Amino acid sequence: MGIIGTVGRNYPSPAPRERVLSAARRVRVVPLEIPPPTRRCRAGSPLSRGAGERFLAAVFALLLLLLAGPAEAALVETPMFAAEVAKGALPPITERIPRAPALAEIETIGRPGGELRMLMASPKDTRLMVVYGYSRLVAYTPALALVPDMLEALEVSEDRVFTLRLRAGHKWSNGQPFTTEDFRYWFEDIAENPELSPSGLPLALLPNGERPQFEVLDTQTVRFTWSRPNPLFLPALAGPDPLFIYRPAHYLKKFNKKYTDKDALNGLVKQAGLRNWAALHNKMDVMYRNDNPDLPSLEPWILKTRPPSDRLVFERNPYYYRIDGAGHQLLYLDRVVFSIASSKIIPAKTGAGESDLQARYLSFDDYTFLKAGEQANGYKVRLWRTGPGSQLALYPNLNVDDPVWRGLVRDLRFRRALSLATNRHEINQVIYFGLAIEGQNTVLPESPLYRPEYRETWANFDPDEANRLLDVIGLKRDGEGGLRQLPDGRPLDIVVENSGESTEQSDVLELIRDSWRRVGIRMFSRPSQLTLFRRRVFAGQTLMSIDKGIENGLATADMSPWDFAPSVQHQLEWPKWGQYRETKGQAGEPPDLPGAVRLMELYNSWMNASSGAEHAAIWHEMLRIWADEGFSIGLIGGVLQPVVVNARLRNVPEDGIYNWDPGAHFGMYRPDGFWFDNPVSPSASAGDQPVALGAAR
Repeated sequence: MGIIGTVGRNYPSPAPRERVLSAARRVRVVPLEIPPPTRRCRAGSPLSRGAGERFLAAVFALLLLLLAGPAEAALVETPMFAAEVAKGALPPITERIPRAPALAEIETIGRPGGELRMLMASPKDTRLMVVYGYSRLVAYTPALALVPDMLEALEVSEDRVFTLRLRAGHKWSNGQPFTTEDFRYWFEDIAENPELSPSGLPLALLPNGERPQFEVLDTQTVRFTWSRPNPLFLPALAGPDPLFIYRPAHYLKKFNKKYTDKDALNGLVKQAGLRNWAALHNKMDVMYRNDNPDLPSLEPWILKTRPPSDRLVFERNPYYYRIDGAGHQLLYLDRVVFSIASSKIIPAKTGAGESDLQARYLSFDDYTFLKAGEQANGYKVRLWRTGPGSQLALYPNLNVDDPVWRGLVRDLRFRRALSLATNRHEINQVIYFGLAIEGQNTVLPESPLYRPEYRETWANFDPDEANRLLDVIGLKRDGEGGLRQLPDGRPLDIVVENSGESTEQSDVLELIRDSWRRVGIRMFSRPSQLTLFRRRVFAGQTLMSIDKGIENGLATADMSPWDFAPSVQHQLEWPKWGQYRETKGQAGEPPDLPGAVRLMELYNSWMNASSGAEHAAIWHEMLRIWADEGFSIGLIGGVLQPVVVNARLRNVPEDGIYNWDPGAHFGMYRPDGFWFDNPVSPSASAGDQPVALGAAR
């Protein structure tokens, strides 16, 4: 067994990477003998495969020792907590961090202090601090490697046995120990309790319907075991809305009838105005929703304001588990403040300098306006690529009720003709100033799975070939250059429906309308409220819709290809087939189109594959089928997202990917390392004295 790693891959800047390579030149490398079936990973070490990577394990392990040495020499008390520590109201830093804290690789070492302002549109946006804070058992690096984060170590055997080791001394935000009891409580007393979890275990713990064997090995170690590989487990732990397989047991037990006196619990239920103890427990247990200030947390910033409020304050977690190379306990920023405003005026307020870090509720349309206010209002506008496979895509509904239309949209020649009749270059130039990536709805060039043909197949603008295909199908025109008709004589008029939330969609559809008219097809748009829009698609009443492309255009072979196979009902191209899979055959319809059937077979094969090579081979076959069949019509991808950054805020990448999963928007770039480059106030520097590491151990 050994530590798996790659040298220089996971660091966000040349400076720390150069330190690693410099250290490597001073190290004599002795290869480790590692039994092939098992991988053990410590924090900072990617969960990758291959004999070559196992050879690099020795290098990485020794480098960690070299790099970690200076950071372990001394710890610096956080200025915000210095007075409380002096009074004895809070333990010193040596007693607040884990015995083996996570060492953060940061572009520049910062100074603690400061308040970060952000604008949000709803008090429910408290959940975004869980997204942005990005404290996870395992986490994605900017290179999209999965590494242990809160975990001290992770051992994976045959992709079906996962042994998780916690950091000794890691504590919840209220100072209580974070131990395996918190995992046991979640698994046995929440997830397996039908009163609290009527739907049972999360799907990521049920590959092919199989429940895991859960074991508590000691106070720091738990193990999940399946008989076959479970490739969904680790990505679910690293997601923007992660699978929380632990809970603060010491806090939630007082709301659980198994652990609390019945009369006392009934009193709490009555006081809260709820129907029973389970409703009370679920109200208090809001790890992702993050709207209970009393719930202990492991996140970097802790909610201090009870919603609803127009101003939500989050303050630094005194027991956070990461440190920088100078001995500061991260995070640097003392507070994050959300100011609530209408989403329609957030761009204007951002342009007036009222936010220090803003991307949410901004769009590419706002770029010119925001850029004009840079100098006057002390911010910079950066443009990050977005992660969906296509900013917008058209989805012919293969489950549409109308039998004539259903037969037509299932004819791949028709889908290809529509794609060839779409002028993506015009859309890119007119709407996105030529800065987007034209092509199909598939993985982006940043994905290791990317091949140019996946994006280019049937994506060039060729109205002559589109007309030829439509003629071959037998879709007649009313004279030369006239409008086409369906086989039953009705006009070939396509109504494209959307949720009515974006003027961007309307502008794009206007351009497509013009280009489709050249091949004899009239197109109309129908906006509607989101709930009604989805209901019509699911019921087969919608012929075609426009929406975001595939969720993850940055996929690696070890990420689920669910986007490319019928898997869930909300897939607009085949909602009934997705519902059939999602409900295990209880609702919906089984796929009956050969290409879709094959994609589902491949998805099942991916679920059962046990090697990276198998996963990659399956991915590529799915991407080839997806490109050739044209189940969705991608338009443009990689659209630039404005990111407004206070001119004094440091360690925010100049170039980044703004993506939900993987990425967690800002989360992947670890905002606990963002800091303001301004003088430290006298009150904030009172306790800035080094403390010997381990002095209080």
